[in-house]
Amino acid sequence: MASRPVETFGARLRTALDARGPLCAGIDPHSSLLVRWELGDDVAGLEKFAYTVVEALADRVAVLKPQSAFFERFGSRGIAVLERTVDDARSAGALVIMDAKRGDIGSTVAAYADAYLDPSSPLFSDALTASPYLGFGSLEPMYAVAEKSNAGVFVLGLTSNPEGPQIQAATGASGRSVAEEIVTAAAARNAGATPMGPIGVVVGGTVATPDFDLAALNGPYLVPGIGAQGATAADVRRIFGAGARNVVPSSSREILRGGPSVGGLRDAAARTVDELRAMLD
Repeated sequence: MASRPVETFGARLRTALDARGPLCAGIDPHSSLLVRWELGDDVAGLEKFAYTVVEALADRVAVLKPQSAFFERFGSRGIAVLERTVDDARSAGALVIMDAKRGDIGSTVAAYADAYLDPSSPLFSDALTASPYLGFGSLEPMYAVAEKSNAGVFVLGLTSNPEGPQIQAATGASGRSVAEEIVTAAAARNAGATPMGPIGVVVGGTVATPDFDLAALNGPYLVPGIGAQGATAADVRRIFGAGARNVVPSSSREILRGGPSVGGLRDAAARTVDELRAMLD
């Protein structure tokens, strides 16, 4: 059973990014990729896929991000694979962001926090993705457990899907967009933390450059879409400017296409890290 990390999430993430490079590699065992790897679309294929990615990358990339839905679709046996994936990845030195995008209110949010952010849980992860669209404050129980456990929460802010702006670009009573309100609220939770706070924001790598200051977050940004979805290191610099140092660029398909060989996955991850370092440093 995992113990509570001694260092804050922000401190662990900063150390990992500096030592291993600015990359979060996704673990997304969707059916088409299992087929591409010549694996069965079943629990055995899921196990082989996930454990190969962990073997290849957990001792060298800063962050691994399993997408929970692709494990959940196999029921309890899939969740058992997810538990081992998280534990093996963290044991090898990678931070784990559980990509589950949970969100609700009250006791339900507290239960999600217990499932993913309490060190006594078999699914304990260094951070969890969450949806704040029932109100940023609706996730308060999750923030509280994360801070107590030295874990993190990444709330959705500016996503790349075409439906996102309908909500995220809408203007509230303050005259600010919903996305800006979310970043502002997260920044308030992170105030005074060093080297950065535990409340991060998800910003897609292909979004338009926002008209508000992202550097004010004092926390990490998780930026999916690097590689196969069209985002580049130049996009990270364009969107975040001086705040790019706290960005966690995420690539899934671009790296996973390097499989099923361990060497192919490692080469794909190394190329991505080199490209990101060259631009962001």
